Amino acid sequence: MNANAGKATGSATAVVVGAGVGGLATAVGLRRAGWAVTVLERRTTPERYGTAFGIHPTAQEAVDRLGLGEALRARAVPYRSARIRRPDGRVLAALPLERVERKAGRPELLVSRPHLLDALLAELRRLGGAEIAYGTRLTDPAPLDADLVVGADGIHSVVRTTRFGTGSAVRSLATEAWIGIAGFETGTYGETWGEGRFFGMTPVEPGRTNWYAVVPKAAGENGNTGGAAGAAEGLRAAFADWHDPIPRLLADTDPATWIRYDMRHLHPALPRFTAGGRVALVGDAAHAMTPNLGQGACTALLDAEALTRAVALHGPADLPGALRAYDTERRRSAQRVALASRTLHRFMTGRHPALRDALVGLLPG
Repeated sequence: MNANAGKATGSATAVVVGAGVGGLATAVGLRRAGWAVTVLERRTTPERYGTAFGIHPTAQEAVDRLGLGEALRARAVPYRSARIRRPDGRVLAALPLERVERKAGRPELLVSRPHLLDALLAELRRLGGAEIAYGTRLTDPAPLDADLVVGADGIHSVVRTTRFGTGSAVRSLATEAWIGIAGFETGTYGETWGEGRFFGMTPVEPGRTNWYAVVPKAAGENGNTGGAAGAAEGLRAAFADWHDPIPRLLADTDPATWIRYDMRHLHPALPRFTAGGRVALVGDAAHAMTPNLGQGACTALLDAEALTRAVALHGPADLPGALRAYDTERRRSAQRVALASRTLHRFMTGRHPALRDALVGLLPG
């Protein structure tokens, strides 16, 4: 793939591998900095799957700097009140959403993943000068003819494994996650923590509720061999005696729309996010983490904005300096979030929840 295709004479060029949130946000930032951009995406069409992303105030500021703040807020809903509960419904503590809003001056937002991707694609079209090559499977980024190569190709990143080695590898946890959107609003939001499993509920848009369930691996099947129907039966059984509206959410959501994935992360942490003075990683390619802190999309957006800001500041003539600045700003910060999220996952899925619940109960209710 020739990244110089269609570029203006003398303009700096970039290839972004991956058209997810991190990749598209990076492409937007590079276009705003005047770079000619090609995005390579292995899927043959734009992504349309997924449920809701939480966008924290710091990530919202990054979105504003990328010029996408209005588009994000047009389809997002504020997340202001949520509680941590036991399976019987007893409240253990409040999620610190009110404190976050007071400190930042703006609430956390929740936005549908397809809506966020649509906003990024629309901005890229508006800016012009970028090509998205769908159906392109990359096996080695070395031949790419571009000044800058950005690996935004997810947890199984080809850019990472070929340019950064395999020291940091995908690690699977003993849990699996299911996510879905129910066609009604519950008015009850937050997370419920049980023994080895938990369930979460958030708003996503008027008339709908985003939910997610994490259970021991294969527990969603509950011994059934009935494919999707058996998995749905098993997951519903796993939460059948939990407080309302959890059983109703699972009963009223079509299992054909549920999304399942193994809980995975990268470990150990990468020693750097850049290589060779022309390659950088963003998002899950750099620091894939468990979703417990709800920071996956946030860190990808922060990466994209920091990288493209550094590139704009240093200019094409000092790309190595730009990449050093990006690595300095983002690597340790993102890796701290990933470690905290993985630690929280262990805490939430503990097999002996009495002590955990007692500790959580010391937090404000």
